[in-house]
Amino acid sequence: MRKFLARLPLLLLLLTAQQAKAWNADGHQIVGAIADAMLSANAKTKVASILGVDLRTAAPWLDCVKSVHRQDDGTFKYVVEEAFEAPCTPFKDARGLMEAYVGRNFVQCSYTVHRKENGHEFDEEMGCHNTYHFDDISILRDRFDRNFQGTNEHDIVAAINAAIAVLKDRPSPPPFRIATKAEALFLLAHLIGDLHQPLHVGAVYLDLQGQQVDPDVTHTIDPSTETIGGNALFDNNKNLHSAWDAPPTNFHVAQALDLLQAAQQIAKDNDQIENWSLAWASDTIKVAPRAFAGASFAKVQPSVAHPNGGWSITFPDHAAYVDARDQIKREQLAKAGARLANLLNAIWP
Repeated sequence: MRKFLARLPLLLLLLTAQQAKAWNADGHQIVGAIADAMLSANAKTKVASILGVDLRTAAPWLDCVKSVHRQDDGTFKYVVEEAFEAPCTPFKDARGLMEAYVGRNFVQCSYTVHRKENGHEFDEEMGCHNTYHFDDISILRDRFDRNFQGTNEHDIVAAINAAIAVLKDRPSPPPFRIATKAEALFLLAHLIGDLHQPLHVGAVYLDLQGQQVDPDVTHTIDPSTETIGGNALFDNNKNLHSAWDAPPTNFHVAQALDLLQAAQQIAKDNDQIENWSLAWASDTIKVAPRAFAGASFAKVQPSVAHPNGGWSITFPDHAAYVDARDQIKREQLAKAGARLANLLNAIWP
């Protein structure tokens, strides 16, 4: 089972510059708005009583906590980052709760990045809680399996089930330290969205020539060729992961309910609730290859534009690719909103 490796200096740059969010705040709010419209009366009442806000407002919370940083004295402090602050303002009077959450969920697993700064190189601990947002399963796989490379016991599937446990009045399972139902609900409102962003579950693994390799066949992962969930892939010099985080072209939060009809067509799960996130991860794994259909890859050497190098990704017909990407986003946002609502309706029938 893969451990989350030191994901190259590039990742730290992306974490600070873009907060490494799956769906950006608009995307998460779209998911939350769809779910709000599909909640049963009882579930809607429960959400309001636990959070004091609706799911649309709550959904970005788990990215907001990325503004909490460990200080030199070991304490944790929320640092306002103006570029990302707007969706976090509803929680400005509860930053102490964010700091407490990060403090409890920081050191249970090792998640470091190798950083270069001012001519110096060093490893920096990014906090275990950051790993709750993703898996890195090869797109050559056809399902989620805990034995595959790119998964571990503190990945997104495990985090969703930990939050479900807390909402069902069970203890928070290790390594997660979820203290309250509010934290659990904040996690679900966000992570169900993340689970449906294809690049937050599926990953491309390459050899030095830019050809796909299957880490579950080779049983090795070369850190020097990792695509870092698409963060080391550049489409026309733009970060591919960030392009997938954004909502469909010219689609805004106010239009979220335009996807409601599609969301209402999503089949409800009938298996035991703890298996739902596994099934949804498998569904996203099947979607993820569409994010790379027809792509070719070429090594990018370190430069001013790309200080840590990476890979260029090109498509035979870029306009057609963008259109297809927008359609996939609509499908995945609708699924995420429906499944978040269906999950909460099942917890609180």
